[in-house]
Amino acid sequence: MTTNYTHKSWNEIKTNDSWALFKIMGEFVNGFEKMSQIGPCVSIFGSARTKPDHPDYALATEIAKKLVQNGFGVISGGGPGIMEAANKGAFEMKGTSVGLNIELPFEQHSNPYINEDKSLNFDYFFVRKVMFVKYSQGFVVMPGGFGTLDELFEAITLIQTNKIECFPIILVGSSFWQGLIDWIKTVLIDRGMISPKDIHLLQLADTPEQVGEIIEKFYTENHLSPNF
Repeated sequence: MTTNYTHKSWNEIKTNDSWALFKIMGEFVNGFEKMSQIGPCVSIFGSARTKPDHPDYALATEIAKKLVQNGFGVISGGGPGIMEAANKGAFEMKGTSVGLNIELPFEQHSNPYINEDKSLNFDYFFVRKVMFVKYSQGFVVMPGGFGTLDELFEAITLIQTNKIECFPIILVGSSFWQGLIDWIKTVLIDRGMISPKDIHLLQLADTPEQVGEIIEKFYTENHLSPNF
């Protein structure tokens, strides 16, 4: 079937696209204003489908608590599952608990552990991703699906291409992530798709203590301080 677009319909599309710019700008302005005040934070990513009785949920909560003990706040995607666990850990430790919520037709709703003044809502994934990258001192990536992988590879690409400063990216759960690490080594590196040094952008951890040590070591050895 061929769709018959009229000249008027194309004009309407172009007009709607132009007006969308103002909404996009509004999300950026609101995000920059609020996120610039949060202080040093680490983002925790993972599946929205992880249930509270799953070991990964408990692990994410403990990692968030460890980060707060080490002087960091926590940023999550604001929804259920691992995101909720991350905010819960920060909230229970009375640390900074940020939620970057996204409007979705299913599964996404803000969790109750986000600081009231640090809950932001976004319609656009790309605006939301800018906030994660710009205001995080590290990424902690728990087991998750396409959304988690999207955030992970976006950060790797930006660091690899020197579009942003390097920060630690930690994959939590060796049994979940080891296959990906092996594939990167035996396929991407062996076929010359990436440089061998690029694998060092990723680190594996299994405990909250290991996550804390990796982040502390990164900022100590590189003589860096969090960007706040």
